Amino acid sequence: MSYPDQHRFAMQLAQLSRGWRAELDRRLADLGLSQARWLVLLHLARFAHVPTQSELAKSVAVEGPTLARLLDSLEAQGLVERQAVAHDRRAKNVVLAPKALPLIDRIEALSRQLREELFSGISEDELRNCQQVHARILGNLERH
Repeated sequence: MSYPDQHRFAMQLAQLSRGWRAELDRRLADLGLSQARWLVLLHLARFAHVPTQSELAKSVAVEGPTLARLLDSLEAQGLVERQAVAHDRRAKNVVLAPKALPLIDRIEALSRQLREELFSGISEDELRNCQQVHARILGNLERH
């Protein structure tokens, strides 16, 4: 693959990521949540167990202090609760509040609708090939 092709691929990937996120943000604007906040809620909802604040920070890929500020605002909105961990006084578990569940359902529905629109006309084989290429690039990236 030539340098111009690699460059074009990288630019398209960055543009796709920004555009996808911006469109989802636009569709979620009426929920009154920033992208960072709805991302935290989605990650929290996908855990099979109640995560600690540090587990959640790792999942969302943000630093601890950044997550703490996001959780402060989500807690103020009544969407999450932080609870002490019995065996570690410094750690906090993060729990979704019941008020967050309808919001998460709405976020999931809008996300699913956008995915269906964006993947329209793309075959399973094309998607699988693309995933394989991305996985190899991610593997190369992780070696650095």
